[in-house]
Amino acid sequence: MNSTNDPTLESFVDVDSQSHFPIQNLPYGLANPGDGDSFLCSAIGDYVVNLAALEAAGHFDGPHLEGAEVFQEQTLNKFMGLGRDAWTEARQTISRLLSADEATLRDDDSLRSKVLIPMDEVEMQLPVDIGDYTDFYSSEQHATNVGSMFRDPENALKPNWKHLPVGYHGRASSVVISGTDLHRPQGQILPPDSDDTPIFSACKLCDFELEMGFLTGPGNDVGSPIPIDEADEHIFGLTLVNDWSARDIQKWEYQPLGPFLAKNWATTVSPWIVTLDALEPFRISGPEQDPEPLPYLDTDENWTFDINLDVFLQGKDMDEAHKICASNAKNLYWNVAQQLAHQTITGCNIRPGDLYASGTISGPEKSSYGSMLELSWKGTDPIEFPNGDERTFLEDGDEVTMTGYAETDGYTIGFGEVSGKILPAKELDV
Repeated sequence: MNSTNDPTLESFVDVDSQSHFPIQNLPYGLANPGDGDSFLCSAIGDYVVNLAALEAAGHFDGPHLEGAEVFQEQTLNKFMGLGRDAWTEARQTISRLLSADEATLRDDDSLRSKVLIPMDEVEMQLPVDIGDYTDFYSSEQHATNVGSMFRDPENALKPNWKHLPVGYHGRASSVVISGTDLHRPQGQILPPDSDDTPIFSACKLCDFELEMGFLTGPGNDVGSPIPIDEADEHIFGLTLVNDWSARDIQKWEYQPLGPFLAKNWATTVSPWIVTLDALEPFRISGPEQDPEPLPYLDTDENWTFDINLDVFLQGKDMDEAHKICASNAKNLYWNVAQQLAHQTITGCNIRPGDLYASGTISGPEKSSYGSMLELSWKGTDPIEFPNGDERTFLEDGDEVTMTGYAETDGYTIGFGEVSGKILPAKELDV
């Protein structure tokens, strides 16, 4: 832990005690003011912090950032590619400039007006050019639930599941920022009364998946795996992820190569990336792994994070959103370091801005299941709402909002929200 995580540290900016963005957080994002160019930013309380303006004023003048002009970019990729020393230097600089006893920004009215912009005056945008996207399947409870529903409850997990982090290569082009509305996907589905003849249809079993993701920094050369004890040199930070799923399309297509069109239509991410440094106080030991992982996946470091995760649903006939799930990132069996080490063990290269999602994060109780598939148990147990509505899967007009936050004495480290609404399928001439 370092001075930027000090729970007694205060900013000259007024920050509500329930805010996701105290001075101990300092996440990264991209803001658009509507009447000018987008700018890379951090967050403090109800304000975004214009990092481009701070850089232009010469305040990133340490040995790793001076002259780099990384915050004049429209994405974080260049900054992420500089590595941990630069990330630490930037965090320390931003923390110092926002602290209560630092006059540089506090007492300069002109600079402060350029740097501190009310959040409600900007629109957040995707802050990273995502080159590649991998989605894992790392929650034991989720994998057990799915295996129990579709196979044998006594042998729910596939034989390889506890030996390696199962995953698949997703579609980076359809990763969208929170607040993006999405049309219901269409494709081939197998009607319940048919054995082997599909029809073309709008998805009838539309679902969300509660996930977290991490984004990578410098990367590695082709043929050079990243050792697990060097993972913190390559993991820039974490973000919230909703990996939308079309369950009926998935059921028909997944044999023999796994997810394809059921997953490629949209993945929504939150606008803020929270760094490993900010999450340092929330690292905990993970679940016992039995059998013991192979050496390249074995680590003594605490790579599990105690992050609360909530899911809310609001239908078009509901007056407010209702919480339908409360899970936690600590429910992951395979951690982010293991995921990265496994991804690269073949010599696969990663690059700044690549996204890696956890897979659905489900806990041991029904209320902590991270998908409609599990919450309604494959549609057999509808979720009931106060207005009389029921849901087994998502209906048109449903808006799903996820939040994530870690709490310690004195402050909360939050991720903001990741939200999206399901719109009717587009009319197609097929």
